[in-house]
Amino acid sequence: MKKVVLAFSGGLDTSFCVKYLLEQGYEIYSAIVNTGGFSEEELAEIARRAENLGVKQHVTLDETDNYYQTCLKYLIFGNVLKNNTYPLSVSAERISQAVAIAKYAQEIGAEAVAHGSTGAGNDQVRFDMVFNILVPNVQVITPIRDLKLSREEEIAYLKERGVEMDFQKAQYSINKGIWGTSVGGKETLTSHQALPESAYPTQLTKETPERITLHFKNGEPVGLNDELFDNPVHVIQKLQEIAGAFAIGRDIHVGDTIIGIKGRVGFEAAAPMVIIKAHHALEKHTLTKWQLYWKDSLATWYGNWMHEGQFLDPTMRNIETFLTDTQKTVTGKVHVWLAPYRFQIEGIESEHDLMSSKFGSYGEMNNAWSGEDVKGFSKIFGNQTMMYRLINGEDDAK
Repeated sequence: MKKVVLAFSGGLDTSFCVKYLLEQGYEIYSAIVNTGGFSEEELAEIARRAENLGVKQHVTLDETDNYYQTCLKYLIFGNVLKNNTYPLSVSAERISQAVAIAKYAQEIGAEAVAHGSTGAGNDQVRFDMVFNILVPNVQVITPIRDLKLSREEEIAYLKERGVEMDFQKAQYSINKGIWGTSVGGKETLTSHQALPESAYPTQLTKETPERITLHFKNGEPVGLNDELFDNPVHVIQKLQEIAGAFAIGRDIHVGDTIIGIKGRVGFEAAAPMVIIKAHHALEKHTLTKWQLYWKDSLATWYGNWMHEGQFLDPTMRNIETFLTDTQKTVTGKVHVWLAPYRFQIEGIESEHDLMSSKFGSYGEMNNAWSGEDVKGFSKIFGNQTMMYRLINGEDDAK
């Protein structure tokens, strides 16, 4: 029997893959890569489901800390939001998962790896690219894509084989991780329908607004309110508990897929959205104009390349070095107001705050220059443009 490592989430697609691959004569080693979005109870249930489906062996590969250190940290440094909306919840997670699956396949000497991606989305490319780079001699098997199956056909196939699961829940594709949860269903296949409230895994349970304080050190989240943590992952998880209860961070992302079509997906990402906006606010106080400009430019490129599965490109390491260097002064507190379905950044405190009263107050007074200084500066600053217009006859105001 050929050994195949199956990236297993316990959902409809990967449950189908188990039954299908068994019928093709494979010995299945299922693996779920935990990137911080699962509880111990959920992981135990997924393991039980895999075993009941008939896998040879199931393992949980815990990549949470590594995921943060190699990926999420830089998404925070870059304030990365795809199309100014999406915190790359699944995009980034899939890369970490694919790398972990490839390494596990090497460890057990598997002849093949398999995943449950369809032929219409981004995940197929992300998984395939990582496998082709890291384990080029291992066969990649993709039953859902190759058979061109609809969700209804998958459900019928599993029912015929006596598989019992919550098929009503399976109407929505849920991908849960520490950096957010994506939600796909029949509504996201349209351009106008919103996801129903019931489709979101985290429901509104808090209605009384509250204020929190996030602590950052060199750009990384290190504390929440009066508690400091030795691991930024714990800050993210704690904030998710608090902000998630307000149903914060819900949205629908519309973007261009790697294969060239438009895609639409719902998501909830309470902690990521609050952290990114809080971090950005702190940066606006502690970085210079041109640091912010080049950070935005490179971070946008970084996020796009990450989204398209190119995490292993060495250029990504170059940009990470730059992003890290910009965070030397991004230390301080950010005060945030939380309420049902929304939040607001109220202000920051930092010893590196460039909005210092020592030099003046915007629109009111200054202590570091005179009015005459500004007159001369304004004349010189526009000098080249003035000469260009005079020499080229462009003397009309446009």
